[in-house]
Amino acid sequence: MWSPDQYERFREARRRPFFELLARVFHPDPRQVVDLGCGTGDLTHALAERWPAAQVTGVDSSSAMVERARAQELPGRVRFELGDLLDWKPAAPVDLLVTNAALHWVPGHAALLARLASHLAPGGVLAMQVPANFEAPSHRLVEALKADARFAPALAGAARGRVEALAWYEAQLAQLGARVDAWDTTYLQVLPGEDAVLQWLLGTTLRPVLAALGDEAGRAFVEALRPQLLEAYPPSHRGTPFPFTRRFAVAHFA
Repeated sequence: MWSPDQYERFREARRRPFFELLARVFHPDPRQVVDLGCGTGDLTHALAERWPAAQVTGVDSSSAMVERARAQELPGRVRFELGDLLDWKPAAPVDLLVTNAALHWVPGHAALLARLASHLAPGGVLAMQVPANFEAPSHRLVEALKADARFAPALAGAARGRVEALAWYEAQLAQLGARVDAWDTTYLQVLPGEDAVLQWLLGTTLRPVLAALGDEAGRAFVEALRPQLLEAYPPSHRGTPFPFTRRFAVAHFA
């Protein structure tokens, strides 16, 4: 379902939140580091560069992403494995768990965060970032079109990203015993190219939609969505301004 090439189309805009998340992580010497939802693996290597003594594992549920990432493995330092966040479990306790733009695809965040925290070694850190743009025009237009009679029957079970409120994450992680740093950032992204917001969505939000619809209906969905996005996000000579909010939390456990 996931396309590494389409996802990487806006590579720098997608990378920036990862490094802003990492800047708030304080761990003196993590030995076991895991990147949950590692995608193509280039950001996993950034973890290895930040903590050169650590063994770093990237985990993703997409075989296409993991195949791309495995070309970058470093024996004894960086490796990649196929795994589902719903039931992933490490072989040994982890010092640092990083998950960037992945948890919004997984339901039941209260149980999920408790399970992830249980995999941490004493003094471990859980650092997470999720998109929080679901009330933006882009996502509202997608949801409205999914309800159209032409598409609704095929999309009844299609995955949809969901996140909780910022204060909810802070409270949930604090209840688990962490010292929590939580914040939102809204980026005013100016995207290059034609149909820029559509191209952005084709790398993320629209992937499960198009997978459920199939080729013909998927093309019809995209063509119906295209003019609506252009109206909501008119391009300028600089590119297409596309505000995008992301939600961050870093939980340091004793």
